[in-house]
Amino acid sequence: MRGFLSVRDDCAVCGEELHHQRADDGPSWATILITVHLVAPSMLIVFTVFRPEPWIMATGFSIVFVLLTMFLLPRIKGMFVALQWAKRMHGFGERSDALDKHAEP
Repeated sequence: MRGFLSVRDDCAVCGEELHHQRADDGPSWATILITVHLVAPSMLIVFTVFRPEPWIMATGFSIVFVLLTMFLLPRIKGMFVALQWAKRMHGFGERSDALDKHAEP
């Protein structure tokens, strides 16, 4: 990663080109799906056991939701790019395929 969500044009270690990755909205969707499935049951448990004031519960779980989202989103985006690389999707591996075609007799 170059920033919080921006992917580098190439890998700093091996030089693999990453500019053609197509993560798009997938990481956002997966992050929301995972975060909601973690936070919603927690909200139900906290409400039934402790019965906090509504503003305390809203504030507390809003902070938890935002922090969990900020923690997960870059990691899930990295997983999406890694999956594309592993499956040779969206331009990953095109160079090696072209070299293999030229190497055949």
